[in-house]
Amino acid sequence: MTPTVDYNAMLRPKNYLSLGLAAFASFVLSASAGAAPHVVTSIKPLHSLVASVMQGLGTPDLIIDGQGSPHTYSMKPSDAESLQQADVIFWIGADLENFLAKPIDSLGGNAKVVSLMEQSELQKLPLREGSGFGPDDHGESGETYHAEHDAHIWLDPDNAKLMLETISKTLGQVDAANATTYQKNAMAAMADIDRLDAKLKAELAPVRGLGFIVFHDAYHYFENHYGLAASGAISINPENPPGAAGIAALQAKLRQDKISCVFAEPQFDNKLVTLITEGTETKSATLDPLGVNLASGPAMYGALLQQLANAFVDCASP
Repeated sequence: MTPTVDYNAMLRPKNYLSLGLAAFASFVLSASAGAAPHVVTSIKPLHSLVASVMQGLGTPDLIIDGQGSPHTYSMKPSDAESLQQADVIFWIGADLENFLAKPIDSLGGNAKVVSLMEQSELQKLPLREGSGFGPDDHGESGETYHAEHDAHIWLDPDNAKLMLETISKTLGQVDAANATTYQKNAMAAMADIDRLDAKLKAELAPVRGLGFIVFHDAYHYFENHYGLAASGAISINPENPPGAAGIAALQAKLRQDKISCVFAEPQFDNKLVTLITEGTETKSATLDPLGVNLASGPAMYGALLQQLANAFVDCASP
């Protein structure tokens, strides 16, 4: 049985001095003319898009930083405090950051909560099934997903532009005095994405026939946008690694499908990648859907897409 977490207990001050300091800080912030709303974001790519829209006005908080993954993240007291103080919370949705669902309900009641996954205009790809992607291909782990769509929506640049539009409109509604600035910032960020997108399409064109296996199926949107296609994934859900039968099936796929590269992820142990590629000429490299090694901020999203493209190009090189 999963233990109940008292998120409000995380926020209880240890003494009255901390209460006084918190109250004073709140007074100073509320007294600041034209202060931007307190905005909280879940993952680094989303934080980058929100930071782009807020440039010159404020900086959003980020819940998952460093080596954290939404599949395995545990809340800290500072995260709980940030949610409780938020005016706006942006997240992808429970299909990705499931750990945030209950804290948002219990702590973020005063905030405007926006699940970007719920945008009707977004391209939403189904979870991949069949050879290389279905639970039957991974043996005895019994791993299943209950989501209808793949939640890694930010890895399609067209989706990112739609997300920027939603972020801008939301912030403009909460902070009408700065609505024009949010809109201008969003349009500038969209133009930056368009320029980078054209560059990456040219760079990735020569590797469209590349055979590769990913650590977990997080890159469907990136692949679909740039004409790439994974042959399979080591794990459907990174919390549940494949068993012996799954590993044997992947090793057979390396031989049969002429796989050029198997990609690890920095958030997870790469021993499986080493095991699967051992004794073969298949290269291993790293793909990272979250950009854990990139500095957070407005430029991070573009750097993430470029980093992914570089990994594919490097993998195809002799």
